[in-house]
Amino acid sequence: MTAPLPASETTGPLVESVGTGSRRASRATWHAFRRQPLGMVSLAILLVLVLVSVLAPLLAAYPASYGTEVLRPPGPGHVFGTDSLGRDVYSEVVWGTQQSVLVAAAASAIAIVFGTLVAVIGAYVPRLDTVISIFVDLTLSLPVLPLMILVAALAGPSTSTIILVVAAFSWPEVTRLVRSQALSVVKLPYIDAARLMTRNHAWILGRHVIPAVTPVIVVSVVVTASRAVLSAAGLAFLGLGDPTTWSWGRILYEAQTSGAMVSAWWLTLFPSLAILALVLSATLLSISYNDARNPRNHDR
Repeated sequence: MTAPLPASETTGPLVESVGTGSRRASRATWHAFRRQPLGMVSLAILLVLVLVSVLAPLLAAYPASYGTEVLRPPGPGHVFGTDSLGRDVYSEVVWGTQQSVLVAAAASAIAIVFGTLVAVIGAYVPRLDTVISIFVDLTLSLPVLPLMILVAALAGPSTSTIILVVAAFSWPEVTRLVRSQALSVVKLPYIDAARLMTRNHAWILGRHVIPAVTPVIVVSVVVTASRAVLSAAGLAFLGLGDPTTWSWGRILYEAQTSGAMVSAWWLTLFPSLAILALVLSATLLSISYNDARNPRNHDR
């Protein structure tokens, strides 16, 4: 009777082939994505918004406390017009981009990290999966907007509060999406092979399970970021945003409280277009990425 080969010799080629196949699939997905005009345009719009947020100090001066030209329509000197206190709306939108992108990035990062960890741990440990799935379903059944308003009102308006509130109500959706993929991944043969190689479960999750569900995580990042922008803008519009920092929602809130929302159309048009650009481009980007992941599109 021949002695069985060591686990490293029996499982090494399998794990290596899986990793190589994953890299090839990533390259094929990128090539397929580049052939989709909507996806590339959406990616370009998102990159422009990120650049605007980073270069805000170079693109516009920080909005002053007040100005002399009140409710001036868009024109020379004020391309987006002025508000009820004579402040330049262009500057408000540019600096609001910085705040909105920050909230979207931070809230989605927290939600993605926490939601992904909960999802993969639940899929990897069946005894925890039932409890996690019940908790996630209960959380998703709650009325999100009233709870967000309640928590934000109790905690007090600030940027960190908005980020934490949005993240706290976003991670269950991430967990549900990632969990469905992770449940099928943990049953694959190379995961069993990895378990034979080591008892370090954290290494298995980090080296094999999480990379396998990365495509779903990428989609979750984009979708969660767009929802974070909408949620933050909604809270700011209700007066629950950070009063010391400009955001797209704050521009709409001040237009409403000043009574100029109806008469001065530019006060709502430009921040609304900014919100629409970010949310729509993020949505189209996620759709294009899903289409690019389809193996049928890789050979076209």
